Amino acid sequence: MPVHLLSEPIAAASLTSGRLWSLAAALAGVIGVIAGGLALARIRSGTTRRGAFVALTAGLIGMAGGGYVVAAAEGGPGTGYGIVGGFVALVIGLLAATLGWLALSRARRAA
Repeated sequence: MPVHLLSEPIAAASLTSGRLWSLAAALAGVIGVIAGGLALARIRSGTTRRGAFVALTAGLIGMAGGGYVVAAAEGGPGTGYGIVGGFVALVIGLLAATLGWLALSRARRAA
């Protein structure tokens, strides 16, 4: 009994539009994590608000991009829709937004 797949796997070396969007969203999340970490490290110097806003904004952008990729994907892992990268972007974006929110709340208390 032959089994027919709805979608064929795409080579891992090919960069599809879904993979590109999930990569861009994950990159925004990584930038947010770095900015949030630096903002938390500089709590006492007084220059944390800008880094906290950058981390919060980049985290929200990463979560929105990852959510879009996951919602628009028509197949599972290995089909070229970037669903794995979308989930990674969601997690990294959530981490960046959390770091930004934490740095912003600590900066308000320190001021």
